[in-house]
Amino acid sequence: MPLSPILSRALAAIAITATASALPAAQTASAEPVSCAQWTRHTVAAGYGILENLGFDGRGNLLLAEQSATGSSGTLQRLGADGSRSVAVSDVEGPGSILTAGDTAYFTTGNSVTAALTDRADGTIQALHLDSGTVQTVATGLTMPNGLAQLPNGDFVVSRDVGAGTLTRVTSDNIATPYAPSLSSTNGLAFDPHHNRLIVSTTFNPTSVIAAVDYADPDSPPRQAVIPGVGPLNSADDLTVGPDGKAYVTLNVAGAVQQVDVDTGRTCAIADGLPLSSSARFGSGPGWNPNALYVTSFLGTVTELTPP
Repeated sequence: MPLSPILSRALAAIAITATASALPAAQTASAEPVSCAQWTRHTVAAGYGILENLGFDGRGNLLLAEQSATGSSGTLQRLGADGSRSVAVSDVEGPGSILTAGDTAYFTTGNSVTAALTDRADGTIQALHLDSGTVQTVATGLTMPNGLAQLPNGDFVVSRDVGAGTLTRVTSDNIATPYAPSLSSTNGLAFDPHHNRLIVSTTFNPTSVIAAVDYADPDSPPRQAVIPGVGPLNSADDLTVGPDGKAYVTLNVAGAVQQVDVDTGRTCAIADGLPLSSSARFGSGPGWNPNALYVTSFLGTVTELTPP
């Protein structure tokens, strides 16, 4: 039976901490942690299963990647701004990241530690066509595709926080190649269009690194910022880039959301006491506050964080 996401994360943290090697040389921006005003929190929804990720559909709904307790079967749930709930896609095996582009919501499947530890290449990228509700397979043959981002030329990048070859670039004709090879244990992905770079979090390395991969030269060592604390005890999960150009990163085990300036290295926690936080996105579409950050958790909650 597949391991639950919570147990899998704990076991992976132990295994990878014991074998982790130092990160390659890179441009690392370091700064003393600073305190920042705490954002106001409000519980938007509760009672879901294990929520891995979220994305807004631009139509007044929040899409939620809900995994089962076994970490295998799951669903894409739909949460309306009015609180209404429905199923957007049923019978999804190990749903991961959600990325909305225009009339399409892309999401990954096969996101389980069991798949990573066995090198099972049954992961996919799926496309949910929001107008019709139909689902189309975009890419196949991936191992534990977790985070998901799209590059300016239309290629996708997926992450994998357990095992080798942790970033993979996938072309429109389903050709997969390694991407930004100096990074390991990668998880959250978000493309920063203002600086033409891919922002990446690492989960189980000795330190929690937030890296900026240059789109024009992805093979070069990326600029990095480090979140204070022990990497696996932080367990940096998914992230998003805010209107201010900073990264907002969920710390799963630490139960916090960090604001990170990759260029200066400045980090601060905008909220803590959010156990098993998994993903964050700024509001988008009718009924959702574009200035607020919406955070999912493995405990089945959606929390709204509003800046001071």
